[in-house]
Amino acid sequence: MKGQTMHQRPLGSAGFSISPIGLGTWAIAGPGWEFGWGSQDDADSLAALERATELGVNWIDTAAVYGLGHAETVVGELLRRVPRSRRPLVFTKGSLVWNRETGRITHSLDPVSLLREIEDSLCRLNIDTIDLYQLHWPSFPPGGPDEGIEAALATLERAREQGKIRAIGVSNFNVSQLERAQAITRIASLQPPYSALMREVEEDILPFCQQSGIGVIAYSTLQSGLLSGAMTRERIANLPDDDWRKTRSPDFQEPRLSRNLALVEVFRRIGAQHGLAPAAVAIAWALRQSAVTGAIVGARRPQQVDSLIRAAEFRLSSEELEDITQVLPEGTGTNVPESVC
Repeated sequence: MKGQTMHQRPLGSAGFSISPIGLGTWAIAGPGWEFGWGSQDDADSLAALERATELGVNWIDTAAVYGLGHAETVVGELLRRVPRSRRPLVFTKGSLVWNRETGRITHSLDPVSLLREIEDSLCRLNIDTIDLYQLHWPSFPPGGPDEGIEAALATLERAREQGKIRAIGVSNFNVSQLERAQAITRIASLQPPYSALMREVEEDILPFCQQSGIGVIAYSTLQSGLLSGAMTRERIANLPDDDWRKTRSPDFQEPRLSRNLALVEVFRRIGAQHGLAPAAVAIAWALRQSAVTGAIVGARRPQQVDSLIRAAEFRLSSEELEDITQVLPEGTGTNVPESVC
């Protein structure tokens, strides 16, 4: 199984191409911070990341804030382990910073803060250049003042000119913010939340990106594991108390939970007809959009990787898409707790 390749697509104007699936690192960031998923064995994390590169995944998405720097450190260890022929592209994000004594997370688009974040990320990742550096959020909390966007992107452009980053991306931006960003520098990609439970980007954001040549890498395609097929009411009830999903995600609680699990059963039925896990069907649903270049998926153990990767080549039929449409919940899900990660 080693040394496999996967078809790739150019990521906007980044100058490189990516596999349809990339591995995210939020879930493997470990405990001890506000948005953790409970305890995590770094050995399992590294084995999952290595397995993904063996199967043709050529990019890893992380962020400075995940585990308050720990996720980037794990990715840095991965880069030391894998052969150069399988070294993945590294995407990371900045603008969410934390107090080292209290762990409290805040938001900053200040140029001095961003430059410090870039240097810290380079150090933790143990690399000279970050392939894609993204502004994690345009404001914090979401919907708050975003006057610092222009200065922040000008700072990233200078870092790109200095060779510290190859391409510039943004995350969680709306169309108006994307237009402002494009006036400052070349934006290679947008990272929005997108799943069968969070579909609002279909209205204007995905069409705008497609028309503007901006790549899209969707996150939360499995709605923080809810659409994986492995979640039951019993498992959710037994999640550790420091897992934010258990107590702070409306999608993991009634009345949303029942409708969401009904959707999972449709994914399960379709998947069974193709020998696929429900998670692969959920990911393929997001990848069906021509505007979506790639999807971020999370795996905490290597044995989870194989079933997720199969989504890269699976295509839903028109009949299967209609079956899914019939049970799509109204409204929108949530990808993060009340504040944000």
